[in-house]
Formats: sequence, C-alpha cells, structure tokens
Amino acid sequence: MSHPVVVIGAGLGGLSAAIHLRMRGFDVMVLEKNSQPGGRANRIDDRGYLFDTGPSLINYPWVFEQLFAASGAAMGEYVTLMPVDPSVRFHWRSGKTLSLSSRFDALAEEFSNFEEAADVKIARFIHDTAHRFRVVFDHLVTRNASSVASWIAPVPKRELFRLGLFTTLDRQLKRYFRSERIRAALGSYAMYLGGSPYELPGTFSILPFGELYYGLWYPRGGIYSLVRAIEQRAREIGVELRYNAPVSAITTAGTRVHGVQVATGEFVRADVVVSNVDVPTTYQLLGRNPSSRSWPMTPGVITFYWGISADIPQLHHHCIFLPSNVRQAYKQLKERIPDDLPFYTCLPSRSDPAVAPEGKHTLFVLVPTPTISQAGESFDWDRAVSLAREQVLARLHHHGVALSASSIEVEHVWTPQDWSQRFGLYDGSAFGLSHTLMHMGPLRPSNRDPKIAGLYYVGASTTPGTGLPMVVLSGRMTAERIWNDTRR
Repeated sequence: MSHPVVVIGAGLGGLSAAIHLRMRGFDVMVLEKNSQPGGRANRIDDRGYLFDTGPSLINYPWVFEQLFAASGAAMGEYVTLMPVDPSVRFHWRSGKTLSLSSRFDALAEEFSNFEEAADVKIARFIHDTAHRFRVVFDHLVTRNASSVASWIAPVPKRELFRLGLFTTLDRQLKRYFRSERIRAALGSYAMYLGGSPYELPGTFSILPFGELYYGLWYPRGGIYSLVRAIEQRAREIGVELRYNAPVSAITTAGTRVHGVQVATGEFVRADVVVSNVDVPTTYQLLGRNPSSRSWPMTPGVITFYWGISADIPQLHHHCIFLPSNVRQAYKQLKERIPDDLPFYTCLPSRSDPAVAPEGKHTLFVLVPTPTISQAGESFDWDRAVSLAREQVLARLHHHGVALSASSIEVEHVWTPQDWSQRFGLYDGSAFGLSHTLMHMGPLRPSNRDPKIAGLYYVGASTTPGTGLPMVVLSGRMTAERIWNDTRR
C-alpha cells in the first residue's frame, strides 16, 4: 500500500487507528508531542508511586481483546486484567453507602437498603437494558454513517422508541427504581458525558448496565500497562512511533492534505493524516478558527495525585462522593465549581500494591470543574485547587477516612489549563465533546473532514464518543473509512 499515513497523537485512539491501518498494509508513522504514549491515559512515576493520570478502570474488555486480535495477537499475552468487585462505592453525607457489583446477589442486597423488591426490579432493568445494549452496539455505536437516516436504518422502528432516545436518563431509570439515591448513583455517569441525568438521553442507561453486567476490570500494573502493551504491539507490527515530535501545522495542497509540519522544522509528507487531538484543537493546526462554531464540551477536571504514607482502609478501589443536592451540583458545574463538591477517588494500591511503595498507597482524586471558557478569564485556578483540596480532605474526614495533609508525601495537581497544554484538550475539557441528543452518531463531528480530502479524526471528539473502549473503537472505525476511501 503506497499511501503514507501520519497519526497525530499516541493516545489510545491514535494507537488503535495505527494498528488497524498497519494491518491493512499502510505505512504508518505516529507523531506524539510528549515523551511517552497514552494521551489522557498517561503515567506519573514519582518516588515509587505510580499514578494513572486519567482513566482508572476498564469496562467492555472484549473491545481491547478485539484490538489485539486484529493485530494477530492475544491480549492475555501482554496484559493481565483483574476484576474489581464491588466495582464502585457511592457515599452520601448522611453516611449511607451503595456498592455496585456484577454479582446479582450482592447487588440486590445493596439495593434492598433503598428499594423494595430490589431483586425483581434489578432483574427487569438488566433484562430490558441488555436488549437496548445489544441494539446500540450491534447497529449504532460501531457504524460509520453520513446521515441520521442511514445511521438508524438498520434498527427496526419499534426498537428506536425502546432505546430511550426521547426521554431522559433519570426518567428511564425511574421506570425501574423509585429511590432517588439509586438513580443518582446509576445516573452519575452523565457528568462524564457532558450533561446531567435530567438532560441526557435515556439511551445512556446502557452505561450503568454495562458495568453491572460485564463488571469493571483493572490491568495489573495500572491502566498504563495496557497503554504500553498496545504501543508495544503497534511497534511489533511495524508502526513507527516518534516522541517529542509536536505537530505545529497540517499542510494542504488545495483541498487535499499534503502532510504535517513538526515544531522542529521538519516536514513529513503524507497522503493521509489522522488527528487524535480534539477536533476543535485540530482546526487550529489547519489555521481554522474553532470558535466559528459551537463546541459543547464535557466538564474540565482538577486531578490530584497523592502518594499516601498512611493506611486508609475505609476507601475502596473506586469511590464516588455525591453531593446532597445532585441537581444543584450539575447546574452549578456549568458555571463554577459546585458548593457541595462531588468527586471521585481511585485507590489502585488497594488491588495492586505494586503501584506504591510497600505499606503505602497511591490515591487519585478527580474533581469536576467548568471548562476554561465557562470559568472565565478571571477565574483563579490556584485558589480553586486549594479550596478543592480542603473540601476533599474535609469530606473524607467526615466519612471517617483518616487522611491528613501531613500524610500526603507526594502530590501532583493538574488543572484544566494543564490538561489543555499537555494534551491539546480543547477548552480544558476532560472527556471531549458532550453526548447530548444532538451530538450522537453522525451528529458528532465526522471522523472524515468535510473539506480536506485525506484528513481524518479519531478519539473522544468524534464518533462514537468518550471513554477508553469508545476511542479504541473509534480507531477501528476511522481505519475502515480510510480503507474504503483509498480503494475508490
């Protein structure tokens, strides 16, 4: 195949696209501005503490198995996945907790603290949502489509109305559970999609279903061990990877891509360019003005990476601390950091002691924030970090977690500005373009540029969307589109 391909960015979407393209015979070069792969899914190594910077768990493990299989290998030869069960524990200020599990008996016992006839209601939710999950994955998620009509064409009309497209996530969950706390827990995934469970389509009930039905998984050594394994496999099949090679511009000849300019001054010729950078950030590489259109983005985040010298037995591997007034927190998040701070913690050393020095712990804390533009130019991010740290420690203390500032012997903090500068995340948005009804499927930015032939996109801001499995699938979908286009 004589079509040289340049992939901008060695995130998982870019690596996935590179592997699929290489297996179809393309010569592929990946250019990454940083010194190591991963994009959002990066790694901090400090004094024996190993931090995954972004994603902290694996769902839909078969997506990653399929990627390795497509390259002619078995994932089990590169990565060991460990189940995490209970998967997530939710905490309320009242002291109530709710743990999710892929074991039906354990889940029913937990739900029974909030809901009568919990076992019957869970069974009905699982049965109904399993059908929606199959329809969405088999017919919608992994299909390239140029219009809404062609996208939904394979789905029988009666099924469309059962998918929950025309109701909200909270209303969809309310069909099964009366408890506001159960719905708040299962609906909490909405934040990562750029909305609230009171706004986003009910179709996204497949997200908590997927976790309950298929479980959550943790790669031994951390998420970054999976990143390194995928990078290794890409090298083994002949993908060229170059680090410390930031792309400063995408060059065109008329209406066709011509190559990329590297910040060092080098020009790399390419018939095909695949950008793993957010679509609006890629516009800047083309000399386009991204503000010429609206980009509804998911929230920003402040992330704390703490090396803890004390034991903290009260914390599970994954915890989410919910506010007393969930609706108000979602509303405030669009303009400022909520008064009653929701946040997520990950303690991977609970399951994998090797990611911290002996007897110590690695703790990751994620605090949702507005994007950079929502916060405004005068927003004081340093003060926001200080306040967030204080509120997180106070909330943990409220729940009996004996963690003080003095027991934090290593700390790294990234704000939305840091995320933007490090990885080109547009407006400091942590999870890419939002997933409102008007930004699903072909209504998201296409993975093929509408104006420049030979320019394609991969990752969280194009189809199918955000999350590790989705960006890996995005790589396959973009490669399929390139293959079909170059065969014409």
